[in-house]
Amino acid sequence: MGRTSDAGEKILAAGRSLFEARGYSALGVAEICKAAGVPKGSFYYFYASKEALALAVVDEHWADQRREWTRILSGVGKDGGDAGGAQPLDRLRKLFEETEAGQHAVQQGCGTVLGCLFGNLSLEMSNQTEAVRARLQEIFDAQVEMVAAVIGEARERGDVTVNDSREAARSVVAQLEGQVMFAKLYNNTGRLSPLWGNCLALLGARAA
Repeated sequence: MGRTSDAGEKILAAGRSLFEARGYSALGVAEICKAAGVPKGSFYYFYASKEALALAVVDEHWADQRREWTRILSGVGKDGGDAGGAQPLDRLRKLFEETEAGQHAVQQGCGTVLGCLFGNLSLEMSNQTEAVRARLQEIFDAQVEMVAAVIGEARERGDVTVNDSREAARSVVAQLEGQVMFAKLYNNTGRLSPLWGNCLALLGARAA
């Protein structure tokens, strides 16, 4: 195995990869340790349980995703420059485009659409472990708040006609999650293509 100092990182990386590809229930600690290349004793040195690892994976994944969502919804390109999407609806559209591109890249790499880790775990674990369910709720609430801020800007500009930015954002996030789930179910990222048109209709966008 690697040094003890990096065993925890190896377990976290292996857990994230396996949870994304296969879900939570089908995995055992021994299999995670085998994938990480560490002995089983090392697992319990860093994580009290498989649930504790799942929470750590969720937190790490959200830290990465939140950073990306913040960048996109702020109109910043991947290189740190202006992405050319200063208007709120342009930024929201970019979020959908990069989500679709990300799912497509994963499919190209492993041959299948993996979907959203948060959505997958919500379907699998929401009735099994309160700690994971509560954490996923917090994440989806945070996503809604981020989207609501952009929709609020669009409302102030008169670009959309919805009355409640937060409820509209909840519907947008739900649509995004649902379409990603369909893409996973049909193993077809083309299922994500209608996202933007549906979003414009949902928001009562004047551009529609």
